[in-house]
Amino acid sequence: MPVEHYENFPVASWLLPQALRTPVEAIYAFARSADDFADEGDRPDAERLALLDGYARNLDRIARRERPADPVFSRLHDAIVAHDLPIGLFHDLLDAFRQDVTRKRYATFDELMDYCRRSADPVGRLLLALFRKDDPANLRDSDAICSSLQLINHWQDVAVDWAKGRVYLPQEDLRRWGVEESQVAEGRVDGAWRDLMRFECQRARAMMRSGAPLGTRLPGRMGLEIRAISAGGLRILDRIEAVEGDVFRHRPVLKAGDWARILWKALFWRPAPVRMAAP
Repeated sequence: MPVEHYENFPVASWLLPQALRTPVEAIYAFARSADDFADEGDRPDAERLALLDGYARNLDRIARRERPADPVFSRLHDAIVAHDLPIGLFHDLLDAFRQDVTRKRYATFDELMDYCRRSADPVGRLLLALFRKDDPANLRDSDAICSSLQLINHWQDVAVDWAKGRVYLPQEDLRRWGVEESQVAEGRVDGAWRDLMRFECQRARAMMRSGAPLGTRLPGRMGLEIRAISAGGLRILDRIEAVEGDVFRHRPVLKAGDWARILWKALFWRPAPVRMAAP
């Protein structure tokens, strides 16, 4: 599963090949610190956006083969140059973080997926580039896994996001299931809310399973890493469904006992049929 506070960053460092840990840490430091600008503390929005624009300027310097003095960007420069990483993917992440500052609602699931394309998918694509495994099939499946992880994070953090003024549940889904935003504010769980959350979990699970073949194609520890990520995400969905969508009083998290289960599933992964949720 994603590490520590930056939930979109799928890396279990103990599974990564030693040679790739330094560039992965450089990518993580960039993503974590930029996400903090957009999400943490009580800065005014204008200051958040200015900080993110400063990060974009440092990326432009790296594109010109300049090595910034800032430790975050000096390490990132080395990783990008050594592994020929696409600068555009880092700009995509910054664009998503800016969007978190300026946009609080999503009308449709397609709009939310466009956000996931920039907020989550670049991380998996960067890891595949590091592994030299970024062929079209792998990129497609990585995008499915990363977007699913982003959705799972949104569903487990409905209350957390509401406190920040954000609702990631698509407005079209709220209307379809007859759920008002006032219900989110109240933390009220009824039959309509349970149906909505069941649908969203099923959709995220189908997306995760559609990308899961990536974990069987990648060799060795790389494949095991992906299988562990997928198993962890699916375990969070199980926990959301176990509390019938009541993420207000029972925020689902992975506990110590889950890790043995996740590792077992990663070691003995068997593809599951993909069934898309129907409204």
